[in-house]
Amino acid sequence: MHTFEHIGSFAAVAQYNPRRTNRILMSIYTVLVKAKTNVLLPFGPVAIMLHYLTGKQGWVFFFSLIGITPLAERLGYATEQLAWYTGPLVGGLLNATFGNATEMIISIYALHNRMIRVVQLSLLGSILSNMLLVLGCSFFAGGIVHCNKVQTFNKASAAVNSGLLLMAVMGLMFPAVLHFTHSELHHIRSELALSRFSSCIMLVAYACYLFFQLKGQNNAYKPIDEEEVQNKDNDEEDAPEITQWEAIFWLAVLGIWISILSGYVVDTIEGASESMNMPVAFISVILLPIAGNAADTSAIMFAMKDKLDITLGVAVGSSTQILMFMIPFSVVVGWMMGKPMDLNFQLFETATLFITVLVVAFMLQEGTSNYFKGLMLILCYLIIAASFFVHIDPAPSKWIITCIQANLVLRL
Repeated sequence: MHTFEHIGSFAAVAQYNPRRTNRILMSIYTVLVKAKTNVLLPFGPVAIMLHYLTGKQGWVFFFSLIGITPLAERLGYATEQLAWYTGPLVGGLLNATFGNATEMIISIYALHNRMIRVVQLSLLGSILSNMLLVLGCSFFAGGIVHCNKVQTFNKASAAVNSGLLLMAVMGLMFPAVLHFTHSELHHIRSELALSRFSSCIMLVAYACYLFFQLKGQNNAYKPIDEEEVQNKDNDEEDAPEITQWEAIFWLAVLGIWISILSGYVVDTIEGASESMNMPVAFISVILLPIAGNAADTSAIMFAMKDKLDITLGVAVGSSTQILMFMIPFSVVVGWMMGKPMDLNFQLFETATLFITVLVVAFMLQEGTSNYFKGLMLILCYLIIAASFFVHIDPAPSKWIITCIQANLVLRL
């Protein structure tokens, strides 16, 4: 009888294992093979090999940046899959946390190495890339595909995002004005105190915004067409391809791998700047966000499907997350780590952000889009990219002296 019981248990295992194996293989195929951007995954290991074999920082930076691109896209995919199981409220928090996880990881690693300017410039570049390049390409592609109709989106939701962006710009502007007018009550200490207080206020405002969008005014800020189509398309388009625990597992794996490559990217920025003869500001503002915002390119596909509300949620919503969540979060993390991270992004960068927010707000006020608006946004991004290519960042020696003074203030 015992023999037959063992045989029965082995038979049950034999029948169960193939299903589990197929499930694992299907999950690996869905996450690591199915997407076209996964062709770039081998560039990450190649970057690590080049680091130990050649030591050429320019090539290590270039290959690491390419290797992060598909990882950022897959991280966004795993976040969307997990949000399907958690519901809208928790899903919104997950998107806020993991939607810009690549920028968050790079920022924390750079903060640990006291590279505050890299943190500020990379986050600024992500905002500019989303608001001008991603949104511009989305409007342009959607206008070309739907050239015979006027594409519309929800003006109320766009107005709320524009208001939040202007509020965040105000939070970044006052520390810069305080610094360049030399009107602070206590040198260095007033800037840090104002930045940390404003960051806490911005985090509270962003939490209220999430509650407002997901619970408080859900019906008023959801288009009628989207409500009608959503129930029909949920089963077809929004059905998850991986299970909840598989999504959590891939989030952990992809996050660890991005953390490893982010270390190589941050460590080789200065060497890549010298070898490629490019300013550090240009690399941080233009090149880094292109890799980190790989997941946001889905906004272009939604615009081509005439779903501009989702496009705005991806492009403008991601910029709102960075301005209202990521930047204040970096200040708070720097506060906890004892690093002088503040909201003073310098005069040139703050002015660039302010003008960008104004331009995008004017583009969104009518609630319509076309290919010409998209083309104007793309051209604005090219002008900003050229400006940062010839922009000279504050002298490193002056910045080091400022950091030393800030550290002395923190100790006092």
